[in-house]
Amino acid sequence: MHLTRRLFSLAAAGAMSLAAFGGAGVGAAMADTNIKFTLDWKFEGPAAGFLLAVDNGHFAAEGLNVTIDTGAGSRESIPRVATGAYEMGFGDINALIKFLDEDTSQKVKAVMMIYDKPPFAVIGRTAQGITEDPKSLEGKKLGAPPPDAAFGQWPAFVQVAGIDTSNITIENVGFPVREPMLAQGAVDAIFGFSFSSVLNLKAQGIPADDIVTILMADHGLELYGNAIMVNEDFAAANPDAVKGFLKALAKGFADAVADPEAGVAAVMSRNEILTKEIEVERLGMANSMNIKTPWVEANGFGGIDEAKLANSIELLKVSMDLKGNVTAADVFDASYLPPKEERMLP
Repeated sequence: MHLTRRLFSLAAAGAMSLAAFGGAGVGAAMADTNIKFTLDWKFEGPAAGFLLAVDNGHFAAEGLNVTIDTGAGSRESIPRVATGAYEMGFGDINALIKFLDEDTSQKVKAVMMIYDKPPFAVIGRTAQGITEDPKSLEGKKLGAPPPDAAFGQWPAFVQVAGIDTSNITIENVGFPVREPMLAQGAVDAIFGFSFSSVLNLKAQGIPADDIVTILMADHGLELYGNAIMVNEDFAAANPDAVKGFLKALAKGFADAVADPEAGVAAVMSRNEILTKEIEVERLGMANSMNIKTPWVEANGFGGIDEAKLANSIELLKVSMDLKGNVTAADVFDASYLPPKEERMLP
């Protein structure tokens, strides 16, 4: 991990130097606002937009020196930002709502939506009796990493999908063994992000026709997914830096949609053990299913429908036992977003 991050820092520094002398202008050379950013997970295909914002000089053009670290789950990134260990980060907005509901004094807020449609899923195998019907999970053993955002929505998903949990066994598993355990038949299905677990199973040698994805959003669970978060003290002191970050990131994600192979090349320069074809497919899945949705095509990347977010908070009262201490306005601040015309994806 430390080697990966060091390679990343070197690559980022090189990219900013090239930008400074290759046309990004004096602003890039004067990059004087440092931002430590935490991802939710490893450097994989869906991280392409973040990394292209570095490599293509978009952050440098805004006068920002951005370093990006990997994460340990889309819930775990939230306290990193709230405590100020990282100025900004990427994490599950539903877990953020729970975090703020428990303590409204926490200094963290979402400022840009990335996954307009969340990739929360239960992924199983036809060989283990799983079908696209959520009720096929009844009587099965499900592997669940406790910090996983998809598993966090299980109580609400059970309710909206009408699943009888009386004979379902939940087994706590670690992220590294989640897909291997399903591949070995030790569990019948697992919780995870659709674009990650499906392709990880393929890499384990499981054929595509033996993999079943039950996407929660397709069975009544209408939520948002991962968003960009900011430490509120940092934002108050550096509002232009936050605005510049989001402007640059919108360009990075547009680059990743326009040229997925370039995006995967950026990812693989930080994580050499990846397989290019798998990551191109993973990025394509994220772009088409979660990022460039019909709503985003009509309204621009990064924003939200306040009514949908408010409704999702009501759903989270079921899945996360909210106390009712937060509203949509307490969780998401759209004031740092660039104009809609600067947030349209190709």
